[in-house]
Amino acid sequence: MNWSLLFDSYGAVFGNVQVLLMTLLGATGGVLLGAIPGMTATMGVALLIPFSFGMDLIPSIGLLLGIYCGGMYGGSISAILIHAPGTPAAAATLLDGYPMCQKGQAGKALSVAMFSSFCGGMIGALVMTFLSPVIADMAMKFGPGEMFMLAVFGLSVIVAISGKSIAKGMISAFFGMLLCTVGLDPTNGVPRFITYKNTGLLEGFQFIPTLIGLFAVAEVIAGVERILNGEEKQESSNEKITNVLPDWKTIKQIWPNILSGGLIGTFIGAIPGAGGDIAVFVSYGFSKSASKHPELYGTGIPNGVAATESANNGCSGGAMIPLLSLGVPGDSVTAILLGAFIMKGIQPGPMMYITELPTVYKVFAALMLANLAMLLVGCLGVRIFAKIVSVEKKLLYPIILIISLLGAFSINKNVFDIGVCVVFGIVGWLLNKYEFPLSPILLALILGPMCEKNFVRFMNIQKGNFFAIFKSPIAMVFLTVAVVVVLFSIYNQNKINKREAAARAAK
Repeated sequence: MNWSLLFDSYGAVFGNVQVLLMTLLGATGGVLLGAIPGMTATMGVALLIPFSFGMDLIPSIGLLLGIYCGGMYGGSISAILIHAPGTPAAAATLLDGYPMCQKGQAGKALSVAMFSSFCGGMIGALVMTFLSPVIADMAMKFGPGEMFMLAVFGLSVIVAISGKSIAKGMISAFFGMLLCTVGLDPTNGVPRFITYKNTGLLEGFQFIPTLIGLFAVAEVIAGVERILNGEEKQESSNEKITNVLPDWKTIKQIWPNILSGGLIGTFIGAIPGAGGDIAVFVSYGFSKSASKHPELYGTGIPNGVAATESANNGCSGGAMIPLLSLGVPGDSVTAILLGAFIMKGIQPGPMMYITELPTVYKVFAALMLANLAMLLVGCLGVRIFAKIVSVEKKLLYPIILIISLLGAFSINKNVFDIGVCVVFGIVGWLLNKYEFPLSPILLALILGPMCEKNFVRFMNIQKGNFFAIFKSPIAMVFLTVAVVVVLFSIYNQNKINKREAAARAAK
């Protein structure tokens, strides 16, 4: 580590007014775009990359990283306030964020999400700065077998997020896995449950329209039902937000979740093809399993929000590690950033640490700056965002529905996706009505294709010998942890059920 060059690079980035302005502009745009269901951080970076054509490399990277970090936090705003994740990486945030909002703690939930996003992002940036070559080397040892076991490990978290009934959680997960089988076979291109005339389903059910339907549209339908039955209570923003950052008591409560989430997000983000969508659920499941009071998760506690938001922003630093060290993008956003580097005449990869070391250090500094800019924008916006819950529900629900349908349409500019969104809205409403958890469906939709593709590839490489996977130490670690997570989650849930039964008997 060249400390002198590192400090000079930080000074060059933090002392450059253009870099500061571009990063702040990117963070502002990222937060606003991320808060709109369907407008992901990836879409934000893709939309604004043409504006970076005339800039120098570091201001343009600052702009794009600002959008990246801001979009990750922005997704939590709609997840907390209206039960509609702005980005897939915020899907687990609503498990505790929305219940906090319903308890009149919208401002606290937003401040915890913002602070945790910032801390997670800084953890990712620090790990990227000091350990990127080591982690990149480890990430490249992941073949199809290891990726398959990573997916199995991710699916084991379903037991932890199933709520009161593990059986209902498994049914929801099985339903999600069935949805993954619709469309063209990812290996052989054989149509499954469709004909070639069903062009809307050739690639299966699109993730974003399904996500928006299950959560946002389902919540709108449930809200309209409550209004018709006279059960809807108008929430108000009487919460006094004296500090935009969490108080010291809350920070002491959530710091273990922030630390574990940031590290989990960084590690999973560094694995090409994984990303924040998986990391948030793994982090949430880990925090719930490690908690002394797992029964409180899902009822609206800051720990759940901190675990997920630190993980999704930790992924921003993690995903940059294989990009800079190996020239391999960690996720869809860093794939776009790879194009930005190449446009500027720089080829990321191992030689970049030799021929372009000052640029590498400036990228490290730009990611730090992007997280600081996101924190600033979040602090300025918390009080404004929290007021959304005071809007009259009869006005708010139509607005949510319109934004949700536009978000579903914007992904592929396809009217068919609007229909998918509405259908899954009805499905989500019915499942909620009968207390089937929706998060296992979402996790199955994320991990199902990854599980299937890597399993088929592994079996092709090993010529049908599945037991060859036991020769991989990494795969065995994931398998062991998955078994432990399942057993511990079952034990925790049984303990929770016994406590609740005892409490009811005491009444």
